[in-house]
Amino acid sequence: MTCFFRPLIRTILIVFATFFPTTMANSQNLSFQFSTPSGSFLAGQEAFSGLATTIAADSLLQAALAQSGNAGVMERSFAALIADGRIADAEIMAKNMLELAPNSSLANLVLATIALKERRYSSVINQLDDMGLADFVDISAIILRAWARVGQSRLDKAMGELEELDGGGLSDFIVFHKALMADVAGDSSAIELARISYENEPFLGRMVEFYTRVLGNSGLNKAALTVLDDFEKEGLSHPSVGFVRGEIEAGRLPGKYAATVTEGASELFQGIGVALGRDGSTDIALVFLRLGLYLNPDADTISLTIAQFLEDAHRYEAANEIYRSIDEDSLFKSDAIVRIAQNMDALGDRPGAIERLKTIVFEEPENLEAITALGNLLRLDEQFDSSAFAFSRAIALVGGDHPRDWRFFYLRGIANERRGAWPAAEKDFLRALELNPTQAQVLNYLGYSWVEMGINLDQALVMIEQAVSTNPQDGYIVDSLGWAQFQMNNFDVAVVILEQAVRLSPNDPEINDHLGDAYWRVGRRNEARFQWSIVTSVDKSGDIAAEALVKLENGLPDIADQPSSDS
Repeated sequence: MTCFFRPLIRTILIVFATFFPTTMANSQNLSFQFSTPSGSFLAGQEAFSGLATTIAADSLLQAALAQSGNAGVMERSFAALIADGRIADAEIMAKNMLELAPNSSLANLVLATIALKERRYSSVINQLDDMGLADFVDISAIILRAWARVGQSRLDKAMGELEELDGGGLSDFIVFHKALMADVAGDSSAIELARISYENEPFLGRMVEFYTRVLGNSGLNKAALTVLDDFEKEGLSHPSVGFVRGEIEAGRLPGKYAATVTEGASELFQGIGVALGRDGSTDIALVFLRLGLYLNPDADTISLTIAQFLEDAHRYEAANEIYRSIDEDSLFKSDAIVRIAQNMDALGDRPGAIERLKTIVFEEPENLEAITALGNLLRLDEQFDSSAFAFSRAIALVGGDHPRDWRFFYLRGIANERRGAWPAAEKDFLRALELNPTQAQVLNYLGYSWVEMGINLDQALVMIEQAVSTNPQDGYIVDSLGWAQFQMNNFDVAVVILEQAVRLSPNDPEINDHLGDAYWRVGRRNEARFQWSIVTSVDKSGDIAAEALVKLENGLPDIADQPSSDS
């Protein structure tokens, strides 16, 4: 549901910059926002930005106690407590904050969330009664207030309040919550609202799950199976969608997507949290995700999202703690186990990670995620034969005929290319492009490979240009285009493109090496040597550096009609 909130992201960040002045501030701005910041505040800020939420909450709470009259410090401490899942502590601080700043939207929202959890629906409405429409916190409050109306058996009133938010980029999200509310309330309008919501996101797993549950619970099994078939025809899978299919095919009611008001309201916080996290504001995102998990502790998708954000912040042990906490009977337990193994690799134990994945695949031979993860780790471990075999197993499982199956052929193609089986690799890349003709990664890899071999250069150039037009900010793809021009002796053009590639991906040894070669061919010899010297200092493997050292000593071999003057 990330797309629902795209129009709000800018507003969200602006509001949080106001609430928490240092969320988007650099170190120079810290002293401006807080003239005498304590060490605990600075430590808390650093910890929070790195998603070390327990350290952040403790440090910022200490700072807040020392500066109890500073609303900015209080808000930041408050946010860290929520992000760490310490809702009881956050409740105490929220009440204190309202004494200091009675109009604190976030404090009111948190207290209302706690009241909703406790089914004190009148308290929710009273707490949020004066909220406006100024920012995303107000918008969240209106949706939460509408959920309280559902708790009061006032679906009509809830729908009316949501009408205030319709439009302005929120229509898809509002209709989703209308559908959820109608379904929780047992209203017949749920089917039509769920259909509209599904059609807005027909290939989003959880949306498919919601719609097919509504259909199945209404006895519309044939329609539900058609929706499920359409989803799977795209080569897509999702644990919950698979569960719903099993229930419907067995003649059982699949059960509601959200059975209670609190479960439905948790979707509000999950939607905002996911949107913020994907926009890079993961510390803020955790605030909302934790509120969602507080309302629905069994929402494994929220737990998995939090863990993924922790992984992105390189907090692999903390992420694994969450993965281990997933119940054994959860539909997502298998995914969690695979993620634990992948994090073992990130922590430096690749052999252990590979063995764990092999065990999972042995016990669950149709676990596509485990097979794919194993294939990737085997490739990174340079076990290319075994990697290619793993991806062959994946292709056999998925069928290899869906548009989204391109990735398995692409990954097997890389393994085949690296193990020296170029005809098989080329066949895989071409098959990947049959399934997805505009896939930039495949276009780039195959085109670059042809350039390196000096074959199919015209076709390779067209393919790489197409890849660049799709991903113009990808330094590696831009480098491929520059190198293709170099191989075709278009050295002046190559220099311009390779300079752009270096700007996009500085200090990459291969790109710097290519630019050095291009500089040499156009007679800019000093600049060429400078680029090669960079290669010798940044190339960790040493392979490219060894070649660069030879070029630093001897330059490139002369070719006809090339400038030879030094720059």
